[in-house]
Amino acid sequence: MSLLAAVDRFFKHDAFGGILLMASALAALMVANSSLQPFYDAFLGAKLSITLNGDGLAKPLILWINDGLMAVFFFLIGLELKREMLEGKLKNPRDVVLPGMAAVGGMILPAFVFVALNWSSPANLGGWAIPAATDIAFALGILALLGTRAPASLKVFLLTLAILDDLGAIVIIALFYTADLKVDYLMLAALPLAGLLWLNWKGAHRIAPALLLGTIMWFLVLKSGVHATLAGVVTAFTIPLTDKYGKSPLHSLEHGLSPYVLYMIVPIFAFANAGVVLTGLSLSDLFAPLPLGIALGLIIGKQIGVFGMTWAMVKLGFARLPHGASWMHIYGIACLAGIGFTMSLFIGSLSFADAAQMNAVRLGVLSGSLVSAILGYGVLLLAARREAAPADA
Repeated sequence: MSLLAAVDRFFKHDAFGGILLMASALAALMVANSSLQPFYDAFLGAKLSITLNGDGLAKPLILWINDGLMAVFFFLIGLELKREMLEGKLKNPRDVVLPGMAAVGGMILPAFVFVALNWSSPANLGGWAIPAATDIAFALGILALLGTRAPASLKVFLLTLAILDDLGAIVIIALFYTADLKVDYLMLAALPLAGLLWLNWKGAHRIAPALLLGTIMWFLVLKSGVHATLAGVVTAFTIPLTDKYGKSPLHSLEHGLSPYVLYMIVPIFAFANAGVVLTGLSLSDLFAPLPLGIALGLIIGKQIGVFGMTWAMVKLGFARLPHGASWMHIYGIACLAGIGFTMSLFIGSLSFADAAQMNAVRLGVLSGSLVSAILGYGVLLLAARREAAPADA
């Protein structure tokens, strides 16, 4: 195999997205703890303005990343959700029951662990949803490292669980992270939404009008006080699965957008949000209520929630284990579900504006996600070796 072919194969590997995320987070850590740290902060704090006659948007670059680029990320999530609901893994309710209930357990238990550890620190309680999220790209990237040593059904189980987890995160953001609601802007946002619904009803072939209307709705939703990433999800659900010519604008858009989100937008977000300043930190700082609640929510809460709910559903006869999977495989997946990273950092940015609290959030998310990744990979590797042992004997 030529070097060029090997590089091309690596870039197309399922694990590449997770590896790129890890590299981006590591780069952020290195920059934030070097002489470049003032430039890093100044760059992310630089104000970018798009105004007309003094009215418009004027936000630091970090908020353009978190409100703008992440709206594109959620747009892709919305496209994936709609496709899966109409023709994929979420179409048949029976296939959704087990990973769906596992996702519910994996959101409730981490939040419970966080609240229990932060009950005496009311200023931290707004971050209860931070450990409830799972990073799809990172978790699937770690699973992909195992290749054929893990049953194919595990990828379907983890993917469905993570998609439903993201859907839960979207609902949480909509319900709990809206402040200073401006009803007039929200009512104006109904106009481009009506246009999007009309295009969807007509089975419009062209994507550009929908994207333009979606951008206008994003601006109006952002100005309303509702988090603008929700505009990305709503826009995605109005993209026709099949147009009047029998083609799929949704498939085309999802296929074309995926590489840009996975290989550019998500790494940029990680680089902008994972810069934990370690100067002056000691081991005791990791055991402060905020980072500890996040880390243990991801490590312990996810394991108990995902594995416990799966065990209960199977033992009560409501579902069966994925084909070829053992309980050790399920425990490994429960560990991988504790990789919060992108989604956890994003919810953290919505929860806290204070720099010290955000540094603690990053510390908790990175440590919890790292331990979950190592545990998940180790457990699944051990499960693979145990299955291979009788054949080798």
